Amino acid sequence: MKFGRKVLVGIFLLFAVVLLFAETREIVILHTSDLHGYIYPVDYATNKAANHGLAKVASVIKEQRQKYGEDNVIVIDTGDLIQGSPMEYYHAKFDNSDVDPMVLVMNHLKFAASVIGNHEFNYGLDVLSKAISEAEFPFVSANITDEYDIPYFIPYQIVDLDGVKVCILGLTTKFVPNWEDPRNIKGLKFKDPVETAKLYVEELRDIADIMIVAYHGGLERDPATGNPTEPLVGENQGYELATQVAGIDVLLTGHQHRAIATKIGNVAVTQPYNWGKMVGKITIKLEKNEEDGKWIIKEVKPELIDVSKYPPDEEILELAKPYEEKTQAWLDTPVGTAKGDFWISDPFVARLWDNPLIEFVNKVQMYYTGAKISSTALFTNDVKGWKDGPITLRDINAVYIYPNTLKVLKVKGKDIKDALERSADYFVFEDGIAKENKTWIEPKVQRYNYDMWEGISYKIVLNRPKGDRIVDLMFEGKPLDMDAEYEIVLNNYRAGGGGGYEMFKGKPVVREVLIEMAELMSNYVLEKKEIEATVDNNWGAYIEMTYTVHSGETLESVASKLGIPVEDIKRWNNVEEVKEGDVLKYYVPYFEYLKLMQKAS
Repeated sequence: MKFGRKVLVGIFLLFAVVLLFAETREIVILHTSDLHGYIYPVDYATNKAANHGLAKVASVIKEQRQKYGEDNVIVIDTGDLIQGSPMEYYHAKFDNSDVDPMVLVMNHLKFAASVIGNHEFNYGLDVLSKAISEAEFPFVSANITDEYDIPYFIPYQIVDLDGVKVCILGLTTKFVPNWEDPRNIKGLKFKDPVETAKLYVEELRDIADIMIVAYHGGLERDPATGNPTEPLVGENQGYELATQVAGIDVLLTGHQHRAIATKIGNVAVTQPYNWGKMVGKITIKLEKNEEDGKWIIKEVKPELIDVSKYPPDEEILELAKPYEEKTQAWLDTPVGTAKGDFWISDPFVARLWDNPLIEFVNKVQMYYTGAKISSTALFTNDVKGWKDGPITLRDINAVYIYPNTLKVLKVKGKDIKDALERSADYFVFEDGIAKENKTWIEPKVQRYNYDMWEGISYKIVLNRPKGDRIVDLMFEGKPLDMDAEYEIVLNNYRAGGGGGYEMFKGKPVVREVLIEMAELMSNYVLEKKEIEATVDNNWGAYIEMTYTVHSGETLESVASKLGIPVEDIKRWNNVEEVKEGDVLKYYVPYFEYLKLMQKAS
């Protein structure tokens, strides 16, 4: 019995020693996404310092490599790399002979891979192919194929971190054809990323110690509850990847410009915002199985690193300096003069009432296409415009931040009405006050999907129910005919149905202007030399009110009392005359309504 106890104790001690001396590793994955051509920590609209860009990201990367060791850190980007900033625009359009600036810096920082994002195609396949050829890392995407179903790009990358094999499978949102100019993706197929992942992960899992899916797409569901956070149209399928594809250890996401560090089941998920404002970090602890020599993941920790706490790396600033100097000189080139202010002091107010800046953008779209009806958006709350005086290319590029071209579509009046109702959903009306609908800013900010129109007149009635807020919709002085056809000009993103505007998808394209809007705006100002700030007040937000007709009152007397043209009251109420007790509806501009409420209180 004593001998048995000794044997058991010996076995236990031996097991403890094995555990104590088992080989372990700690691997760190650093994740960038949606860098959009930003290297310098500068706001190009104001030329002031900003907390973003690869120069700041570089400081994070260097710190993490010093902390964990070169062989234990891998850096991966998940797309939208070579488009978005004035630097990349200038490089692509005016001086494309040198190495792409983003690629140059990422080569220096020894990135392991970058996923093909939807915006990689914006400047055409020639520009993209050149950037890829200059990279010392692969651009990966397994679900983009040629017409023969052969992967057009490298599908995956395998990195050996001193004995730990890391497999990186690249995937791209299949929604690219809904937005992109067909000429820029000619001959390419965008297959379902989930089905593609199932095929590849099953094969790669036998090789991989760590299986990473790097996806230029986001989460379509809440990671905690699984409830949809957006229409499930297939633009974002990150949650589906994490839950439907067996064998994934890490899911790196992008596209949505969100800050995410979480786990879905056992899968670690990150999304590091945009423009290099954050870096995703996933720390993986592994232990080697002494029997078969395979590494076993013991712990995975996802988190985000805020780059605002880091200085820009001087080496990177110096490396990109020639590109930055050319960009800054180009941006400061005056192209014309403004007579009056094209200025957005309050972006929420600008979405409630017609304003000179949005009217100007719509006018440019109508001028170059000949369309009588146009719509555009105030893309972000950072867009300001310009004031009375000289207008520079910096001013224009800060207003129109996307490389969109224009399409003229033939649509029905009902399509226009439906699109206006989609935009009107941007507002909620609570306790007599207009506010942003939270679904437009959470979990993803979508202010760029709120459109404002020129060439038609309409009222957004805030206190009417969703889907029935647009009233008094007129074209050339007459009510818009729901069954008649109209030509409208939209940017190529919206014309393809992007942003939830399915009513435009597949509509006949009458003509296109394949010059980017920032260039068209610059050309317009150069041609006119001086542009005047005008507002025709063709649209705005209103409150529906009612008036009960008193004894002896007529349409004329009621109209006079309310300060509204007789014809408007007739049209709004479909009446030719009134009698005592009739209840008439009329519309008060939202800002006048606020004044009335203030007086009443």
